[in-house]
Amino acid sequence: MQYAETILDLIGNTPLVKLNRMADSRMATVLAKLEQYNPAGSVKDRMAWNMIRRAEEAGLLGPGSTLVESTSGNTGLGLAMAAAVRGYRCICTMPDKMSKEKVDMLKAYGTEVIITRTDLPHDHPESYVEVAKRVASETPGGFYTDQYYNMDNPEAHYLTTGPELWEQTDGQIDALVGGIGTGGTISGAAKYLREKAAEAGRSLFVSCPDPIGSMYYDAFNEREIREPGIYRVEGIGHDFMVGTLDFSVIDEVIEVSDKDSFVAARELARREGIFAGGSAGTAVHGALDVARRLGPGKVVVVIIPDSGDRYLSKCFDDEWMRDMGYLGPEQRLGTVRELLEFKPGQVEFARGGETIADVAKRMAELGISQMPIHASDARGPLMIIHEVDLLQSMVRGECTPDGDVLRAAKPMHGMVGLDDSLAKVQDVFDEENVAMVVEGNDVVGVISKIDMVEFLAARS
Repeated sequence: MQYAETILDLIGNTPLVKLNRMADSRMATVLAKLEQYNPAGSVKDRMAWNMIRRAEEAGLLGPGSTLVESTSGNTGLGLAMAAAVRGYRCICTMPDKMSKEKVDMLKAYGTEVIITRTDLPHDHPESYVEVAKRVASETPGGFYTDQYYNMDNPEAHYLTTGPELWEQTDGQIDALVGGIGTGGTISGAAKYLREKAAEAGRSLFVSCPDPIGSMYYDAFNEREIREPGIYRVEGIGHDFMVGTLDFSVIDEVIEVSDKDSFVAARELARREGIFAGGSAGTAVHGALDVARRLGPGKVVVVIIPDSGDRYLSKCFDDEWMRDMGYLGPEQRLGTVRELLEFKPGQVEFARGGETIADVAKRMAELGISQMPIHASDARGPLMIIHEVDLLQSMVRGECTPDGDVLRAAKPMHGMVGLDDSLAKVQDVFDEENVAMVVEGNDVVGVISKIDMVEFLAARS
């Protein structure tokens, strides 16, 4: 028979999957480490169990013990799962900005949840951190696991996450991207991977996307710490420095807005089939930026911390997104890339040397009214030929039917990129009949008004 002795034996060994539609051929390969495959649904299972295991080994926990932690939810869920297996009581304090799903999930494990105000500094007596400390000290057998200063937190990732990534990538990882909450995941995994890369004569670039409003960006860059702001992404960022974070293994901290984070999380589900939370969106937004900078031939790994099922009432709720101002027309309509994937088509080019008569005949046969000039023939800015230009050039006597089509071509207007919103395409339609999709110096698609109508009808 094959079975695990307890659910705790299933922590770790999570899969790595390639992002195929959010990343493209101009970028490094992006691999997502799916930590939602841990039994309580997040990367925090690793450190929650390691903290409990180490405390048991040190004789700090035993029958009748109560685990107490201040958490954004995921660490609490990992502790709640382990407490259920080991027979401990569990109490968690949480700021009130956290999703209802997380609170309900904690209660489902039998954990007691105390909700505190989000807008309090960490050292305020009623903050979730200070309330947890007080509850632990006042509870007989209480043990504050203290994920922010307990070094068994990063140790969990040095012992498991880092080695898994090195093995899964055959040591070919070039960059690691992950958010910073306690810093345990990135500190432990990056330390291990840097050591292995050095042994192999390689280097590792470590990037940490961080919410705007968190203090980590300022702290890493040794700037004056700005007044912490309120941000909606859960589980990453902080308004105080923690002891489990090791900046020495990190190369950069970049700021990512709530909107970019939530939109990326939604795109991850809709384009890659990976259902993950807002902090995963923060990490993926940053990972795609790193992948663009590194370019083809490199490997970027991004940590996906948890599942989207605990954020259904937040970033996956259209009404909530609109109320927060994160879901504008550009997100509701979709992107140029999505439309072209919905209705792919070959671009018909006119070539230098073709006669006006031949191009006009092709346009008639294909039922189109314009053709871009092939880039190799344009010898400069991108050009296009419209049927109206053919007609006017002949009426004015500027061209003859057997003349070169380049004589009637005009500079191309109405250009959009693959990642532009369809709202921009709509703006193009105010002036042009079609939008020309350009990547680099190549025309890769043509969007007509009926193309957009059909796409939006199917999307709705």
